[in-house]
Parts: sequence; C-alpha cells; structure tokens
Amino acid sequence: MSETVLVTGGAGFIGRFVCKELLSRGHQVRVLDSLIEQVHGDVERPADLPPEVELIRADVRNGDAVTKALKGVDSVIHLAAEVGVGQSMYAVERYTSVNDVGTAVLTEKLIDQPVRRIVTASSMSIYGEGLYQDQDGNFVQDAERLPRTSDSQSWDPLDKQGRPLTPVGTPEWKQPNLASIYALGKYVQERTTLIMAGAYGMEGVCLRLFNVYGPGQALSNPYTGVLAIFSSRLLNGQRPVIFEDGGQRRDFVYVGDVARAFADALELPQAAGGVFNIGSGQDRSVTQVAQSLARAMGKNDIDPEIVGKTRVGDIRHCFCDTSLAADRLGFRATRDFEEGLAELAGWVAEQEAVDRVDQAKQELEQRGLVA
Repeated sequence: MSETVLVTGGAGFIGRFVCKELLSRGHQVRVLDSLIEQVHGDVERPADLPPEVELIRADVRNGDAVTKALKGVDSVIHLAAEVGVGQSMYAVERYTSVNDVGTAVLTEKLIDQPVRRIVTASSMSIYGEGLYQDQDGNFVQDAERLPRTSDSQSWDPLDKQGRPLTPVGTPEWKQPNLASIYALGKYVQERTTLIMAGAYGMEGVCLRLFNVYGPGQALSNPYTGVLAIFSSRLLNGQRPVIFEDGGQRRDFVYVGDVARAFADALELPQAAGGVFNIGSGQDRSVTQVAQSLARAMGKNDIDPEIVGKTRVGDIRHCFCDTSLAADRLGFRATRDFEEGLAELAGWVAEQEAVDRVDQAKQELEQRGLVA
C-alpha cells in the first residue's frame, strides 16, 4: 500500500534514514523541518536527503506551514523535537515550546486534515532509571540514587536496606520517572499523540527509542547522541568525556534498524494504539562503548576522561526489553554493534567537526547542573 507520508523533523539524523526506508517501500515522502543551525549548520538542504523527498522548510509550531504540509497526506511520522537531556535543563522554554507546543499544533491541524496513522518518536528517557531487581527477586520501578557525599559511596541505586540493585531490561510497563525537561516533553508528545489520535478516529503509535547511532549524526552538536559526541572528540584528537565512573549501562541501536521500525509501525495493522521500545536488547557500559569507538577510529592511544561527576537529569542504567516489539511488530535489531561502529568510524573520518563539548560542560557547570 503506497501512501504519501509527512515526516516532521525528517531532515535530521534519524529522519533521513526513515525517508530512505519509506521510499524503498514505494511511499511518497514529504518533510517538514526547520533545519536549525545547532543540528544542521548553515545548509538549505542536507546533502543526503534523497532528491525525491519534498522539503518544506518551516517550524512545526507554524500552523499555516503544518496545514500546507498535511495537504494530501495519508499518514505522519512525527520526529520533530529538540534533543538533549542536559540542554533541556536550562533551555526550558525552547524545549517545551518545540516539543510540547509543536506536537499540539500538529495534532490540532490533524483535526481538520485527519490521517490514517501518526507514529511519534518517544524516548527511553521517560523511564528515568531503568527497571531493577532487588536481592529477593522483586522488581523495583522507582529506584533512586542518593546524592553522593563521599568517594566510597556507590554510584548505583540501592534498596531500602542499602543493598545493591541489579539492572534488568526495561519493559514498556515500567512506570515513567521523568528526570529531565527533555523526558517530560517526550512523554507529553507520546500522550498527546495517543489522546488526539483516539479522539479523532486516527491510529496512534509511539516508539520509545534507546540510544540511536550511525553515520550522519550531528557531530558538532554537543547535546546529541553520546556516540556522536565521542566521535567528535576523537576526530579532533581529544579524549571522550564520561561523567560518573563510566560504569553506567545503555542500549545502542543502529539507525537503519530504527528506520525499519518506524516504517513497520506505520504499516502493520497490529501496531495501532501501541507503545513500543526500540533498542538492541544488549547493554554496554559507556566506557566500553568509548573504547570500542576509539579502536574503530584508529585512536587506541586516546583513553576516555572519567570526570567522576554527575549531571542533573542523568540516570545510571537503562537498557531495552525488546520482547513487545518482537511479538507485535516482529522487530529485532539486526545490525552487529561492532560493524555499525566501523561504518560510523568510516563516515566520521571523512567529516569535519567543531568540538563544543568543553563549552557545553561549562554551560552546565555554571548553572549548577554538574556535581
């Protein structure tokens, strides 16, 4: 079934892969994107956005532009958002406006121009800390870390008896714990999509993305994905900066797998009304990831800098339980992590990146967001 699909934020890293996937399946694709400088630099159109894609350069908060973009559209993939936990904690109005109000404008315009289905990008950040088990085998959904008062204190959450908790894959039923303005906004996007779609006879789907990586990330944006930030540092001969002790664990999923998940979520009847984790189901420490990337980039002599400090809004462990997406969507990430890193490294070697990590770190420290 060929459709005309609007992809908001479709000129971004994930969006360009989604557009290519949709085109490969025979869909017509239109993109609405504001091409903000922090992400795109000074470009009129990303070089790797397929020429078959119609691009409307406008802000998702611009109602007239959204009305124009929705004309003749059968379905929507909603990716438009400000991205970055750290920056969201001081650029509060900007993140709330783009993420919350932008979704409100889009869904309001859909009242008069309804579509079959809208698929919205949510985020693993809404979970806060991931799911844990205590030593008695009980699940712990509300794990919290106490403020560190000494170097001997554990970085990891403890139970009420002071015993270590064990992180496990986080499923969709885990209660949200919104630890940053970015997480709050993604949850608002998710709920707005499902509420408005249900109220107006459309189908809504939300995908909670874990750490997406691959070629094409915004290397000069210090608030983007961690692998892009590490790549920028290594490319410039600088040490990747890792907060805490580097033992925090995450789930990294290749962008091509994520694009396939969006296309499936758009097409499969059984996806309607669902909220799905999209990750690899494999967890790695941030230090392990930095070291693997350095090897892939031929920078084995550059060790990561472990700063031993915590950023407000950061969590310790969160990785993906993939079983629901596998059962309902037939989705499994297929790209081997080391192969994906090699592809990322090859692409990075051909790029230039302005390293703004120290600047971003200073901005957070000046506002008391690093302790």
